[in-house]
Amino acid sequence: MKEEEKIFQGILFCPGDPELRALKLRSHKLSFAYSKTDEDEIEIRAELIRHMVKEFGEGSFIQGPVFFHYGQHTRIGKRCFFNYNLIIQDDAEVTIGNDNNFGPNTTIVTPVHPMVATERRLMLDKDGKPTRFCYAKPVKIGNDCWFGANVVVCPGVTIGDNCVIGAGSVVTRDIPANSFAAGNPCRVIREITEKESMVNKPDIIADNRVIPPDQWERINAELGR
Repeated sequence: MKEEEKIFQGILFCPGDPELRALKLRSHKLSFAYSKTDEDEIEIRAELIRHMVKEFGEGSFIQGPVFFHYGQHTRIGKRCFFNYNLIIQDDAEVTIGNDNNFGPNTTIVTPVHPMVATERRLMLDKDGKPTRFCYAKPVKIGNDCWFGANVVVCPGVTIGDNCVIGAGSVVTRDIPANSFAAGNPCRVIREITEKESMVNKPDIIADNRVIPPDQWERINAELGR
């Protein structure tokens, strides 16, 4: 079994494997090239991102600078916005849905190292060769989520639809849909309900309006979404 296949099986793999090192080097170079572009260099960025990640949905935007570890292990949906200094260490797969917003310095990590120091340093492979190992757990993020600045999402976490993750949170466990969660470690503060609507904040909404549910289909069609 190839080392990359071991990653997806959730078992120990050798990050120093030559094939994995080549994949990472390719991704690091693409990330560096993207990070040197200006945000109005649309065609250059589109070409780079096409090679950098496995899927990148229409209407999504990465401000940059950015760092992907493998890149090709990441799927990004439509109309997502990523602010400055995005880091995705996608040893295992990272799946991000549609219409998500990520604040500055968002970090998503998937690799896990052994807790025992000597095992973290070296273990023996099937042939008895001393080898450095780690393993990885996938991260899944639903649709319509908002992440504040400096959020860290840890290995194996699933975040449901319509969540808000407070600034500075370290997400170590799953967050159910429609939750406002924050803290280190991140925990659910409350469910997000219609009470949170801007309709109930007239001093902030000013002369703007909330789109009624029965008009969303028409508006989406007009916007080609």
